[in-house]
Amino acid sequence: VPVRALTMGIGTIMESKKIILIVSGKSKSSILKRLLEGPITAQISATALHYHNNCLVLADEEAASELTMRHILDHFMTHDPELQDIKHMIS
Repeated sequence: VPVRALTMGIGTIMESKKIILIVSGKSKSSILKRLLEGPITAQISATALHYHNNCLVLADEEAASELTMRHILDHFMTHDPELQDIKHMIS
């Protein structure tokens, strides 16, 4: 349990100009798969991020380990100029 936490409702998050979601660790791999590859559903409020026009998801290897569309995401990370700048910042 975190000592400190920041929480915000999905409605407030969706009002943001830009969203960066950082996902880390194997324990998040299942929910990340459901978020990115599953249907948009009220049971997983973060799936509403599909409706945001400026949302970036950054995931480490462990968090991304269950993604079946990983090759597509890796392609974007390799070939999109904007993502290249991010890749260099986090490497």
